[in-house]
Amino acid sequence: MIQFKLYLIEKYYFRVMFKAILSLFTIKSHKLVRDRILNAFPRAMKNEVEAVLDIIPLNENDIARADGQTHKVEELIHSSIQPINLENESLIIPRRVYFNEPDSEREKKLTDRQRTILNCIYLCHYDGYVRQRRLEQLPDEFEYFVVPYTMQLLGGYVIEIIEVLNKHLTEKNLANYKKFAAENPKYWLQTQSRVISYWDEYYRKKFPKITDYIGMEIVKRINRT
Repeated sequence: MIQFKLYLIEKYYFRVMFKAILSLFTIKSHKLVRDRILNAFPRAMKNEVEAVLDIIPLNENDIARADGQTHKVEELIHSSIQPINLENESLIIPRRVYFNEPDSEREKKLTDRQRTILNCIYLCHYDGYVRQRRLEQLPDEFEYFVVPYTMQLLGGYVIEIIEVLNKHLTEKNLANYKKFAAENPKYWLQTQSRVISYWDEYYRKKFPKITDYIGMEIVKRINRT
């Protein structure tokens, strides 16, 4: 009887300890995710980014898919990153995030700038439909901090997203793209190479001349002096 009671006590102690360790791990994991997103925006925007992070469901690992199914992910941000310079400040942009989208009512309470920050984060989403929808929600003319996120889409393979990107290419935005390319010459060369590679892989038959491919048209406009 005594041994059985000791067994129950040990079992209870193990459960308590396991929950405590799991809780500490979860807190640490959430902090790492938050820090990585904070490092993807200028330091002067920290408070606004924090407000945006507060409504993103970082405690959810069962991630919704476009087909209505869910899949479990261990890491909410992919390990691959893109270091960039933004007005002499070094930022690290995530290539892919696996966040569920926030509650729409909470999202409505954000300021216009905070909604733009939120959309930037989801421009890195693994689901192309989410990336396209978030791109469509950006204002026609946007601030310079948005460019690293939209530039990343230019180097992608989804032509429907690149077509939306082209609609945002106003004179003001074009000037920001030129500025960003000048600040990040190596990354800009890599982006141009990706545009060519994806045209060759997926769109050469539809656009035999690369100059007719929308991605290359955007590249030419950015390179034009």
